[in-house]
Amino acid sequence: MNFKLTEEQQMWRKAVHDFCEQEVKPRAAELDASAEFNTEAFQKMGPLGLLGMDIPEEYGGAGVDSLSSAIALMELGMACGGTALSVVAHNGLGCAPISLFGSEEQKRDWFPTLAMGTNGLAALALTESGTGSDLVGGVKTRAELEGDEWVINGNKAWITNAGVASLIVTLCRTDSAGGSRSLSMIVVPTKTQGLHIHPAEKKMGVRASPANALTYENVRVPKDHLLGEAGRGLHQTLEVLDGGRIGIGAISIGLAQAALQEAIGYAKERETFGVPLTQHQAIQWMIADAATHIEAARLLIYQAAWLKDCGEPFSREASIAKLFASEMAEQVCRNAIQIHGAYGYSRDYPIERMYRDARLMTIGEGTSEIQRMVIAKRVVS
Repeated sequence: MNFKLTEEQQMWRKAVHDFCEQEVKPRAAELDASAEFNTEAFQKMGPLGLLGMDIPEEYGGAGVDSLSSAIALMELGMACGGTALSVVAHNGLGCAPISLFGSEEQKRDWFPTLAMGTNGLAALALTESGTGSDLVGGVKTRAELEGDEWVINGNKAWITNAGVASLIVTLCRTDSAGGSRSLSMIVVPTKTQGLHIHPAEKKMGVRASPANALTYENVRVPKDHLLGEAGRGLHQTLEVLDGGRIGIGAISIGLAQAALQEAIGYAKERETFGVPLTQHQAIQWMIADAATHIEAARLLIYQAAWLKDCGEPFSREASIAKLFASEMAEQVCRNAIQIHGAYGYSRDYPIERMYRDARLMTIGEGTSEIQRMVIAKRVVS
């Protein structure tokens, strides 16, 4: 086993780290407070390759491997959880379905602008107000083929990037008979008449990443906006989510790493009973546990990404990595607040923001409970 990153991966990590230090981290607190998307940073991400990580080079993307993508998301997570979430949603949820299932013509039409973010980002619309993880029975949004057009009616909820997207990959019910082959993925440009994007949700955390409810009211898109075969939407969704879980796990590691760094810095300066906090065993144990769990989570994410890059099955490993990393991040951020004491609860310090951002990671891309179901199914069978 070789645990050392390649020279190219090390250079990529440094480039993303430097970008985050200059363009993302300085505005993280401000944009969290105002719930504002970091437009300026995203305008600069395209040339760096951050918006084309899931887009092959022949279509204008960076086409990086899964491990390099995870490395970038860790760096982004350290700088701003909200900005990182919009990046992973654009790449792993919006662009990935087109990359995996799109036709040559679809890729050439949509990828060049998505890779640069010139007209907006990509989004994936799965969730509905009454449907969380029950995609087979819960999706009510319908698409009916009328001549050469799909006519879509329905509603979606909590769609990351919808308010800043140029297109939204939408999971629709295309067969009223139901079952696992009743769903399809259809690409809907956001300027299409009848698509209503509602105001951004008021969220607890990751506030620099917009999430919106959608209404589809007789939305008409060309027949060729279908991704792959009709009826394959559920299988496509599950494949996309497997990759997305690696991304959420990577962001979780970044958040935890940032929280640990803040906790160590504070503990070195703050004195109680005549000595720095770092001299107290209770604090040392919190720091030691955090460092240990972060490294364990990192290796789990690396393993899942490596398996994906090798073309091997990785669904089990992605769920394990996402489950462990997301729950680890919440615990690390919680203990970082504890080390800060009352100051950790104050907005004058970044720890409370990191905690709020980390809380979403156990929900998005499949809750911790769903991850345990996925893991158990593969372990027991």
